[in-house]
Amino acid sequence: NIIKLGKEVDERIKFYQQTYPYGIQIERVASQDIVVADSVNGFISNLIQAIVVVLLVMLFFLGLRTGLVVASLIPVTIVTTILLMSVFDIGLNKVTLAALIVALGLLVDNAIVMSESIMVKIEQGATALEAAIDSAKELMIPLLTSSLTTSAAFMAFYLAESVMGEMMGNIFLVLTIALLSSWFLSLTMITLFCVYLIKVDKKDTQTVNGFDKINTYYKQALLYSLQRPFIIIGGTLALFLISIYLIRFVPVIFMPDSDRPLVTINLEMPLGTDIQQTESVTDSIDKFIADNLLLTPENPEGVINWTSFVGTGAPKYDLGYTAPESSPHAAHILVNTTSDFINDDIIKKLDGFIFNRFPDATYSVSRLMSGGGAANPIEIRVSGNNINRLYEISAQIKSQLASITGTRNISDDWGLRTQKLLVDINPINARLSGVTNQDIATSLQTVLSGSPIGDYREGDKAIPIVMQNNPTQDYQFDRLDSLRIYSQHNGNSVPLKQVSDVELSWQASKILRRNLLRTITVKSDVSPSHTAAEIMAQLTPWIIKAQADWGQGYNYEFGGDAEGSSKAMSAVNTKLPLSILIIILLLIAQFNSLRKPAIILATIPLGMIGVVLGLLVTGSYFGFLTFLGIISLAGIVINNGIVLLDRIKMESEENKRSPQDAIVEAGIARLRPILLTTATTSLGLIPLWIGGGLMWEPMAISIIFGLIFATILTLLFVPVLYKVLYRVPNK
Repeated sequence: NIIKLGKEVDERIKFYQQTYPYGIQIERVASQDIVVADSVNGFISNLIQAIVVVLLVMLFFLGLRTGLVVASLIPVTIVTTILLMSVFDIGLNKVTLAALIVALGLLVDNAIVMSESIMVKIEQGATALEAAIDSAKELMIPLLTSSLTTSAAFMAFYLAESVMGEMMGNIFLVLTIALLSSWFLSLTMITLFCVYLIKVDKKDTQTVNGFDKINTYYKQALLYSLQRPFIIIGGTLALFLISIYLIRFVPVIFMPDSDRPLVTINLEMPLGTDIQQTESVTDSIDKFIADNLLLTPENPEGVINWTSFVGTGAPKYDLGYTAPESSPHAAHILVNTTSDFINDDIIKKLDGFIFNRFPDATYSVSRLMSGGGAANPIEIRVSGNNINRLYEISAQIKSQLASITGTRNISDDWGLRTQKLLVDINPINARLSGVTNQDIATSLQTVLSGSPIGDYREGDKAIPIVMQNNPTQDYQFDRLDSLRIYSQHNGNSVPLKQVSDVELSWQASKILRRNLLRTITVKSDVSPSHTAAEIMAQLTPWIIKAQADWGQGYNYEFGGDAEGSSKAMSAVNTKLPLSILIIILLLIAQFNSLRKPAIILATIPLGMIGVVLGLLVTGSYFGFLTFLGIISLAGIVINNGIVLLDRIKMESEENKRSPQDAIVEAGIARLRPILLTTATTSLGLIPLWIGGGLMWEPMAISIIFGLIFATILTLLFVPVLYKVLYRVPNK
């Protein structure tokens, strides 16, 4: 348990400070337990706010008695869900708490429909007990079907074989537990409370039925729509096509950077740089932070503390960080800031300082990545055989990237060419001199860099023991010819010039392979005012055209956000057909019909109208969480369609109404439950919108705006489509 571990760390720090009171300072630089605790506490606050909002909505629209009956379902379902989560070993985190917030508006729908049905039956003359029993029998299967179809919409995320599927899969489990708990409690606890608490009389009916005016307006709109079905269907289709056109103006960000108050610096000097030089550069950056960015009484926003790792990466302090291989030319710096709002300013100043002072450094100053995000937002991998040709192609790509506004810190993973010492051994001279290739290699390594002869272990670390020439000499190239080569066989020594030719050559610093092919990766960061998708949209046409001039055997592929988005989406899309199949089978089993499931499935795209409008109005973005919000929205829209069509069936078969009367009466009867579901879900997600950060904001916006528009259209579109498919005559 990371919280428990954090407490143990605090105790250990306290012990060290008491043991060594002078000359030592200990402070946390990266503490995941504090981040987790703050994150969970923030989401618990959002959950409590959402619960309060939903409760107030229930009491306001349903009156005191009915509102309390319906609202009682919320705390009982939440507690039941958390208990079952512990049974199935599902922990509390951002994802599961967000799932509970999304579930709030959905789980009260079962109670609303149940209490509404009981009240109607009591008004028609049945006793409270009879009304409760009849309603439970009548609604048990429809409510179960609607709960299961909503849950099935999220199954693709649980089954997706990707990092994002692993992160977001618990949403399916938590929502399934919450919805099934709500269904069971609605059939038992809510019916019991309705029998003993709901009193239906004339005065109370007027209080409960506060939708009289809305019912009147809705009935007029519904009758108007039923008389002009093709206008409604055509207008809805036109709105959907317009929304599909407008989606191109929504920024695309697969996963936003973390809003944690932390800035990271990855620094690489040219390959072969001595670690003392790397440390000197790092010290200069440290001094700049201390002199210009540190928190002071005069500067209330800035850097709290920082730490540097030279020659090695940091220990894994976050899910999105993976330490690189240890190398003397690399460094990693963690910078803790006062808040997320100051991060961009800190990044700008550090970026400018490194750019102006160390032109030969390859670096990246950025926020921490969100889990599932890419280390570099833009990556283009080029594969081929000829090293020189790969360098030429990478130079072309870097030049093109530099011409696109919004790119910065453009580099590649091979680095600059470096001078390498080439020793061409003359085998005849070497044999006559009594030395072997191994003798030459050992002598050169011992004199120039040192020869490892063993390891010294200290705790869990292995420190290499290196044998070097004493005293260590910095050999100049023109002195290498006289370097002595010692024979392991007879102990004789000869000058290097006697057995080999020595020359310098500019060669690749390192050659990396991917799928056994030499591959150079061109990387670029993105400025805060632009997105990787915008830049890739400009680069892709050029690179498709440029590939024709590269020659045979040279290919490219995109990495970064483009690859991460493609993999995550395809992993979910691969499993979506299974979710859709389960939903269709549930609908067919519920209605014993093909036309009614077709009507419900046709309503799903309606939510996109509101989603696109909401993202444009709020200035949000389209990403993986937006996609998750659209799937959530589809589940809610399906749920609304089920209760509406089920009511049409009941009005037609049980109350013996004519087809058009059944449509109108069903629409009026289900107006209140559908509107309340929309109100509770939308208003309950406002705390997540405001306090969920950049990661959860687009999901909340998608559901809120999408549900509002989908509800309005569903209340008119579903009856009209039903009329057309079942050929209901005008009346």
